[in-house]
Amino acid sequence: MKNSAKVKKHSIENEFLKVTVQETGAELCSIINKEKDLEHIWQADPNIWESHAPNLFPIIGVIKDGKYFYEGKEYSVPKHGFIRHNEMIRLKERTEHQLVFELLYSEETLKMYPFKFNFRIAFTLMGKTVEVSHHIINLDDKPIYFSVGGHPAFNIQLFENEEIEDYSLQFDRSMDLNTYLLNDDGLVSSETKNVLKKDSKIQLTRHIFDNDALIFKNIRSKKVDLVSSKNGKILSIAYKDFKNLGIWAKPGAPYVCIEPWLGIADLEGTDQNLKKKEGIIRLEAKNEFNADYSIHIF
Repeated sequence: MKNSAKVKKHSIENEFLKVTVQETGAELCSIINKEKDLEHIWQADPNIWESHAPNLFPIIGVIKDGKYFYEGKEYSVPKHGFIRHNEMIRLKERTEHQLVFELLYSEETLKMYPFKFNFRIAFTLMGKTVEVSHHIINLDDKPIYFSVGGHPAFNIQLFENEEIEDYSLQFDRSMDLNTYLLNDDGLVSSETKNVLKKDSKIQLTRHIFDNDALIFKNIRSKKVDLVSSKNGKILSIAYKDFKNLGIWAKPGAPYVCIEPWLGIADLEGTDQNLKKKEGIIRLEAKNEFNADYSIHIF
């Protein structure tokens, strides 16, 4: 378990919001709406789920049997990669309204992931919006292969006399939407379940995540609002740079994770070859990659 008292934290703020990021994992751990005196980020209750908003790199979800192969060699990397909980990440740059964190490859990362990289993530505060920007630099003399994504958890039941069922996710367009079901090992199966039929609203319930996350591949909508039926729009997530979206919480918990992904957990039928992994990004030698999403508070 992480000792939160020892985790170094950095904050930026304006007249609307105060945003705090902990250095371990470069993890967004607080967005306080100063006008309404509300905390929007889940506060990592260890009895329920002890994270706030992990950053996912160089994989998303689990890999089959905990291992993958690259150029005939076997490697192992933790679920969601090695950025989350990583104590080697450091604050690189700070301005009045921006924090930039960095992790460089090391001997330790090369044992799990045989590529030389520079991972940077920036948090920029603009009015009532927090922009989260991923910047990956290939420092190697060969292509690197990776996935990247976010896992921010947002508080619900923010006001008195609210239930989980008072909250919904409302997309910016009407869609047919199927979720890909996970098997008992957390791998993506070929089985799907319909979630929306020419509709734009997913109603939250205490049982909606009984079978784990909702996983939407190649989702056409690129913006979703978290809405309370009693108190209106709470916040919105815009994720134009991301193909996939995950929605998850521990069943019955008073938060919801809205997760923009470039990549996905391993498929049941994978051959575990990193180069062929579904959703994997190939970045050529010495090239750079950017992907942003934003959180707007109402």
